[in-house]
Amino acid sequence: MAEVVSPVPGAGRREPGEVGRTRGPPVADPGAALSPQGEIIEGCRLPVLRRNQDNEDEWPLAEILSVKDISGRKLFYVHYIDFNKRLDEWVTHERLDLKKIQFPKKEAKTPTKNGLPGSRPGSPEREVKRKVEVVSPATPVPSETAPASVFPQNGSARRAVAAQPGRKRKSNCLGTDEDSQDSSDGIPSAPRMTGSLVSDRSHDDIVTRMKNIECIELGRHRLKPWYFSPYPQELTTLPVLYLCEFCLKYGRSLKCLQRHLTKCDLRHPPGNEIYRKGTISFFEIDGRKNKSYSQNLCLLAKCFLDHKTLYYDTDPFLFYVMTEYDCKGFHIVGYFSKEKESTEDYNVACILTLPPYQRRGYGKLLIEFSYELSKVEGKTGTPEKPLSDLGLLSYRSYWSQTILEILMGLKSESGERPQITINEISEITSIKKEDVISTLQYLNLINYYKGQYILTLSEDIVDGHERAMLKRLLRIDSKCLHFTPKDWSKRGKW
Repeated sequence: MAEVVSPVPGAGRREPGEVGRTRGPPVADPGAALSPQGEIIEGCRLPVLRRNQDNEDEWPLAEILSVKDISGRKLFYVHYIDFNKRLDEWVTHERLDLKKIQFPKKEAKTPTKNGLPGSRPGSPEREVKRKVEVVSPATPVPSETAPASVFPQNGSARRAVAAQPGRKRKSNCLGTDEDSQDSSDGIPSAPRMTGSLVSDRSHDDIVTRMKNIECIELGRHRLKPWYFSPYPQELTTLPVLYLCEFCLKYGRSLKCLQRHLTKCDLRHPPGNEIYRKGTISFFEIDGRKNKSYSQNLCLLAKCFLDHKTLYYDTDPFLFYVMTEYDCKGFHIVGYFSKEKESTEDYNVACILTLPPYQRRGYGKLLIEFSYELSKVEGKTGTPEKPLSDLGLLSYRSYWSQTILEILMGLKSESGERPQITINEISEITSIKKEDVISTLQYLNLINYYKGQYILTLSEDIVDGHERAMLKRLLRIDSKCLHFTPKDWSKRGKW
């Protein structure tokens, strides 16, 4: 999944007498509210104390997913409603506001197919809030082949005008789900369930909803996992899981890792190095030829990707691992995977920048590299849906910067206004035309004026783009790419 932002750490336990800014009710007496059975049970909902981004206390509503007892002290695993699962955590009794507890509702007993009645406790009815971006019905959709021209105008805007006068205006009302990038502009409304790590969320259970790995040591970094990953059960009770940063094999202890390192001769990912510039390298890894490494990479990635699930069959996929080089070897920074054969023009299945390297421009570099491969292949591509919340932000930012770079770089010829079509933008960038249109609509650039479609670039958009490009120091140099695409339709290539 794309460049992501580190989660806000949960609030720690407040000591008696500690002074802090508190929003919401004070912590209730532990015996103030209990279930009919005399205890707090799974499925209960209640406010829980946590620390927000401004380092202030707040009381968001949370659901209790699990309860455990350690040396007579109860801990509760909570999921904060309307917050990402990466913020889920174990909390103590003192952080629960028992005055506002909501107990699970029992569903009515109904006969099942085999005639047996069934009932189970259910969580209180939750209001599903979907953040929807509504594009005004007046927002038009341009023709993919209609040429557009860019010219400066008096005032605070530059415009790109389509040369199709008299064209009737079409109303279009789009609802875009920010979590899945679904829209009516050609992007499928439901994600395909045959990709490398696409998750069918209907099969979530209480086990996979909870983080099972406490900490991972990878080279010089210690990582705090965000989500469940199906590592062997016996490893989930360890305080730290040790990984070899070159082959990604896991061990129970530091001694096991040290013993492994004396035998492991890898100092870079297996596979072919297809790109190197400065200290940044990319390695292409075949999921069939390097099955063990690919599976271990998927296990590690699942700790930070919630929208994906693990497939042990890595044969149909290629993995592109980005590394940073120093005197000790090539250290993994992030990766993306793609299908060898995609019937839906997907050029990325999963994409991830590891947390220690986030917010440093590596996510956009991974995305740019995936499109650079598509250019060599002579194809347009799009990432597999659904995107994570943070992955969607990274892709939108990349698409916006790339398309604005094209529009602002157009030059007039013979005094005429420069023209460009949606298809031409797609061919230049290898961004699928549906993503080009959705990005133009997201930026609110498309307008209809005197019988023509125009793209309006306000000074704010131009200035914002120029500032963003000044900060974007890491770019892919196509001259440093040594890549020959293969025809995977021939099974002999596998």
